[in-house]
Amino acid sequence: MGAGTTLGHHLLKLLVAPGRRRFERHLGELESVQRARLSRWLAAASRAPAWQRHGVRADWSWEEFVRRLPISTYADYAEDLAVQRERQQAWLIDSPVARYQPTSGSTSAVKWIPYTKLFLDELDQVITAWVGDLYEQYPSQGRGTHYWSLSWIPTTLRAQTAGDINDDMKMLSWGKRALAYLTQAVPQEVALAETLEDSLFATVAYLCADEELGFLSVWSPTFGLNLLEHMSQWRLELAESLALGQWGTRAPRMGGVRCPQSTRAATMLSRWDGALDAAFFHRLWPRLAVVSAWDTAAAAPWARALHAKLPHAGFQGKGLWATEGVVTFPYQGQYPLAYLSHVYEFIDANNQQVLAPWQLREGQEVIPLLTTGSGLARYRMNDVLRVSGFLGQVPCFTFLGRNDGVDLVGEKISATTAQAVLDGLPQDGGMLPVTLLALDQTASGRPGYVLLAECFDDAPTGDRAHALSQHIETALQGHFHYKLARELGQLQPAECLLRPGMRELYLSLCRERGMIEGNIKVEPLRHWPGALPATLRPLLTARPA
Repeated sequence: MGAGTTLGHHLLKLLVAPGRRRFERHLGELESVQRARLSRWLAAASRAPAWQRHGVRADWSWEEFVRRLPISTYADYAEDLAVQRERQQAWLIDSPVARYQPTSGSTSAVKWIPYTKLFLDELDQVITAWVGDLYEQYPSQGRGTHYWSLSWIPTTLRAQTAGDINDDMKMLSWGKRALAYLTQAVPQEVALAETLEDSLFATVAYLCADEELGFLSVWSPTFGLNLLEHMSQWRLELAESLALGQWGTRAPRMGGVRCPQSTRAATMLSRWDGALDAAFFHRLWPRLAVVSAWDTAAAAPWARALHAKLPHAGFQGKGLWATEGVVTFPYQGQYPLAYLSHVYEFIDANNQQVLAPWQLREGQEVIPLLTTGSGLARYRMNDVLRVSGFLGQVPCFTFLGRNDGVDLVGEKISATTAQAVLDGLPQDGGMLPVTLLALDQTASGRPGYVLLAECFDDAPTGDRAHALSQHIETALQGHFHYKLARELGQLQPAECLLRPGMRELYLSLCRERGMIEGNIKVEPLRHWPGALPATLRPLLTARPA
């Protein structure tokens, strides 16, 4: 390991240790910490024009804040955010904006979240606790380089980011970030490449060249699998670039990023048959200690698939992070509330009662509300959590899934219903579900549901897909409103598209809609508004309703 990496880890570990200790020290002070967090937010919001219009005062109590301000969604901020971006002033909260982070958790339009200094300070609180615990739980990862995924920007949106690099390391304070860069396997400048594909190629090249890789952090496990698959697809081009230390025909599009050179990696890639087997990746990255990715709900089977490719490394889930803020993070084998960061409330999913975090009880299923340093107040997330226990007074959670539902014709299918359907599919080891797609238009022109699934063997898919179609249809008809819609002829019978490479096909469809690479979640249910994607049209049959 290089001297810079060793020094970076040593100093970073010293810098994050106080954050871990601070998290532990206040575990018995949840209510007082959260009230203090709110007072800090109110002070900053009361100085901002947007919240002054709503009469926000710095001296409000928790109870007054809850009584006076309604629960909100992104649509409530769209106009103020447009004003803030145009005027380049602190319009929504009194804190300088470092950058705007794009997010798209569905097929809806891209949303832009302001990352203010106050918001980044909130993120720094949880990241120091997480990274501090990471050094304690997995000490060997502190002896290798790290890859923290960039928040990938689609090629068509790159002009709108004004050249800003959406690097996950930018969630750290500048001092910790400077040290963290000393440990990085991939330079942040790869994001300056002209296209998304070129950025990915450069990323894979740097990862291949790094024999010291110790920690691999991605958000979606499907993105991690994509990196390995791109490595296979580009192995000969990568081998040539790494042997010469030159980008070849990609050079004009690489934004001046230096090409790494590694005779070892070039030789391994040129001799590799491209099979994604664990033995090859173990030889390539012998010191890989930890893989970190989403691993709950619909992401669970893909997380297992990613870990199966890298079994010599440990695996750690992410907790619940969103571009709008963080709710939980991995800590000592649990997922506690990031109570030192934002202000939190929770909607009881059963009776809709709004609760403060200190009012939660084990077993409750809840939906988070976030008040953050970006200026969002009582912002409703679309995620359902179960209170699984406590660290001191701080609740820990299990992620159950998204709360988004689909209602094409009145059938009212929820994400949890869809997850139950997917969980009930026959498990033959040769198939993984990607998503249950709710289409406004199927091949017949009517709306309906189609399971996209990926197979991993050479067996004929026709009979298997037919059997899966029947299974899905039977399961969905167990839901009253779906059964009624089917009997009324409003929906086509459910279908299954089973084929190799389905995950990549689905991700490419999402990218075409401007969704953010690396943040695209494999979810149990996804509404696809508008016309049937042209790629899927020839694969679907116009079955009689």
